[in-house]
Amino acid sequence: MEKSLDRKLARIRADSSSRDFILADAKDADMAFGLAAPGRSPEYHGQEARFRTLTEYRQLMREIVLAGDVDIMLMSASSSEILTIQERLFDQSPVTPAVRANDATDIWLAAGSGRYASQPSRPFRTATIDHIMCGKLECEPHERRLGADLGLYSVTFNNDVELDRATLEAYKAFRLEAEAKGFRHFLEVFDPNACGDHPPADVARFINDHIARALAGVTSRGRPLFLKIPYHGPAAIEALARYDPTLVVGILGGAAGTTFDAFHMLWEAKKAGARVALYGRKINHAEHQLTFVRYLRLVADEQIGPAEAVRAYHADLARLRIPPQRSLDEDLRRTATAAAYSATPRPAIKTAVLPRPAVLPGVPPPGADPDFERMTPAEKARWNLERWKRVLGW
Repeated sequence: MEKSLDRKLARIRADSSSRDFILADAKDADMAFGLAAPGRSPEYHGQEARFRTLTEYRQLMREIVLAGDVDIMLMSASSSEILTIQERLFDQSPVTPAVRANDATDIWLAAGSGRYASQPSRPFRTATIDHIMCGKLECEPHERRLGADLGLYSVTFNNDVELDRATLEAYKAFRLEAEAKGFRHFLEVFDPNACGDHPPADVARFINDHIARALAGVTSRGRPLFLKIPYHGPAAIEALARYDPTLVVGILGGAAGTTFDAFHMLWEAKKAGARVALYGRKINHAEHQLTFVRYLRLVADEQIGPAEAVRAYHADLARLRIPPQRSLDEDLRRTATAAAYSATPRPAIKTAVLPRPAVLPGVPPPGADPDFERMTPAEKARWNLERWKRVLGW
């Protein structure tokens, strides 16, 4: 089946003004957080540290893939072996499977209290390209389509010539092997994690310059399909997207934050030129992931605004009888969410526009005939959501 990722990338490359937007669910956290990776169990009580199981985590992946609102499902190699190779989950799906192809030391966050994230990142790869593509040490040519043929490769620059040279050498080796084996990749660039006494004065410019310089010597066959970078505001995204229109710029979600954080970041980044968003914790910490992702898709496709999406999401939680983690007023606040794996969101800094009723006026009740000519885009989006919920039995 044709993948929505390939279709959208083709249109974006053909026309840099294309409004297509690629959405990815990053469920590769088992390569970083250990037992906490699947997220807090809905059955937790008080402050107890009870998490979902890996089996439950993978079931959420299945459900989100079947819903079809994301373009990419990013996983660990072990999860992909089960879902992609054994179950063939993606064969009849427009969603593309992808695997985290390296796990540099700055994402070694076992037990949440290790020292690794505070030390300068060093390159490391657990998974091999062959294991990602076919599940074993060496793939025969016809076996390379059994698994995923897309991977994420991450780098972290720390303004240190020896450390950053080693990072680039490792990326070069991966890139050359990937090209030889027909393995595609996208490039994630984290903020510096341990610069010591030499932090860059402008982190956003530091990252943009490193990307531009590092890829200047890479021809089209070896280039990443797109970028995944921290969101440092619209100016940094616009500068990179304008510098090289062949670069498809994407943002990483960072810490969970509020629901408004997630929706507004995507909306604002798209206005600045981003065409991809990869959200991990923002999705995984949501009260109801399928509904949350559906609203992400509506925001990405410009069918609803961020604040209205928050209100509608809370209305859906009420209908599903799921208690929200925050009040509507609190969830409409914007916080300074962090961009690093090991960081946590900071206090709210701005409140969104004043809340209006969550139930959109003009939306006919189930079974009534809609008057599309009189409905606003937001009302049409709501009507379509309700129709699909009835179809899917939500």
